[in-house]
Amino acid sequence: MSDLFLTSPFDILFKDFFNSSSPFTPAHQAKYTHPVDIYDDEKGLHIEVACTGISKDEIDITIENGSVLKISYKKPEDLDPEKAYIHKSISRRSFNLGYRISSKFDLSKAEADYEHGLLFIDIPFTKTAKPKTIKINERAPF
Repeated sequence: MSDLFLTSPFDILFKDFFNSSSPFTPAHQAKYTHPVDIYDDEKGLHIEVACTGISKDEIDITIENGSVLKISYKKPEDLDPEKAYIHKSISRRSFNLGYRISSKFDLSKAEADYEHGLLFIDIPFTKTAKPKTIKINERAPF
């Protein structure tokens, strides 16, 4: 099919669906990341990480270089070799997440909570991140 006959974005997307050299990620090469929600509000930055079947003691949270938040979990080699699974689809895979956090948030005051398989990390704004008003002065004539 010639590119001349492709008229809509859907046509181009469909054409490139399995093409590894296209700007789109082909479906068979898509990499799925660990489920994370990130949002901010008037209190600061909030990160929620799904941690199904993982205890809070198995999760590591570190701050590197003062601005990089790292969240990781290393899955044990075999969860329970005694179980003869008929079906196994609960994802307990290892993850290593890293986020560069803006300087408008104070990582030194970050707090983490864990409830019902969700890890909650709250990072407040820094005091200096609050909006500042600059007064406009009258300029004296030359």
